[in-house]
Formats: sequence, structure tokens, C-alpha cells
Amino acid sequence: MPEAQPIILFDGECVLCSANAQFILTHDKARRYRLAAMQGEVGAELFRRHGVDPNDPDTILVIDGDRVLRDSDAVLSIYTGLGWPWRIAGLVLLVPRWLRDPAYRWVARNRYRIFGRRETCWIPNAEHADRIM
Repeated sequence: MPEAQPIILFDGECVLCSANAQFILTHDKARRYRLAAMQGEVGAELFRRHGVDPNDPDTILVIDGDRVLRDSDAVLSIYTGLGWPWRIAGLVLLVPRWLRDPAYRWVARNRYRIFGRRETCWIPNAEHADRIM
């Protein structure tokens, strides 16, 4: 895979985050994204490199070249990158970040309580294994 592909760093034990990762892999027809769970060696190192504790993350990160997106900007960039019809989520960018990010952070802080936690990190099927770092 080309190194220029955006990398999504996510929590592989979070039920919501894992479901989102599966959604992305299924709907990313252009195979644009690679994913790395914070529980893995690569994901943990990338989280640390960008100032996020992989043992207590408060955000999802999207690393796209020199750009690092977090919070609602990261989520919205993923969905706009999936193409139609998912790119319509980009309309939420019209809402100021100071309104979007607190809502995102609240969900991120409470994700295990609201959605649950897996006992083990989610593992993709063979079709998508090459996109996981």
C-alpha cells in the first residue's frame, strides 16, 4: 500500500470504535484508508507521537501526510473521504468546531459506558487484513 494513504487511529476495544472501523473498511470502496488500533504497536506509537496517551485516549486521529486531524474534524474527514452518500456528513462542518468538539469529547469519554468494551481487540476479516497496521 502506498505510504500516502491516510491512517485512522482508533480504539480496537471500544464497541462503537470497532463498529466504525468495520463500517469504514466496508464502505471505503477506493481502499483509501489504513487503520491502526491503539492497542497495537504501530497505533500506540502513532498516538504517542501525536501527544495522545494510548492507554487513555480522548480522541480518534487521522494522519494524512503532514496533517493530523482529531475529534470531530477527524470523523468528518473520514466520512467525506468515503464518497457519496457518506460525504454528505461534511455538512456538519458548517457547525462551528467549538460546538462540535465538546459533543464529540463527551461521547469519547463515555464510550465504554454507553456502547460497551470488547474483552479483546477487534480483528478484521481476511479481506481487509492488509489495511490494518
